[in-house]
Amino acid sequence: MKRSEINKALKELEAMCETYHCYLPPFCHFTPEEWENKGHEYDEVRDCMLGWDITDYGQGDFDKVGFSLITIRNGNRQMADRYPKVYAEKLLYLKEGQYALNHFHWYKTEDIINRGGGNVLIRVYNSLPNEEIDYESDVLVQTDGYARYVPAGTQIRLKPGESIYVRQRMYHDFSVEPGTGPVLLGEVSQCNDDNTDNRFNPPAGRFPAIEEDEKPYRLLCNEYPAAK
Repeated sequence: MKRSEINKALKELEAMCETYHCYLPPFCHFTPEEWENKGHEYDEVRDCMLGWDITDYGQGDFDKVGFSLITIRNGNRQMADRYPKVYAEKLLYLKEGQYALNHFHWYKTEDIINRGGGNVLIRVYNSLPNEEIDYESDVLVQTDGYARYVPAGTQIRLKPGESIYVRQRMYHDFSVEPGTGPVLLGEVSQCNDDNTDNRFNPPAGRFPAIEEDEKPYRLLCNEYPAAK
């Protein structure tokens, strides 16, 4: 992705948060220049990959495949002695026409909540013992206390205020219902580890290669400089 695309996406997510009164913690507002002077007092932000995140899954077509997000809080299972939190929280932003790729998590369970905007469509499948997609068996879906089985590949519509529980090894993807507008999502989950806990099907990357065509507006969660 071009840095200019990333900057534009970050500003759109920031504006969506303001629209729906999702106020962000101070570290989300640090400039790249301010990060150069941050010491070990912000190691939790670095080590738990808090902050801004953009993905195009390595596809190079962000407006069709990709989305924007912020990790607000998280633990670190690899450094549990220092960061013992067992939970994480994110905000995610999808525009109409964008698609978040089909995947599951080995470790993490999560609730995906529509915090405002349009309607999000979440397609669900079970996984087979060999971790491939199960295109045949019905899927147990739990949304805001309502449990039922739906056919494999069903898209669950979440209107603002509604949520879905995503179990381990449950394949899911995201898109926006056409005509309803961009969506701000919340995610409440166990510890998040985007380096080791995503099983994309088909395989895909997670963090974009960046072409530096302008200065960064904010640093991404995998770009922080080491503490001085």
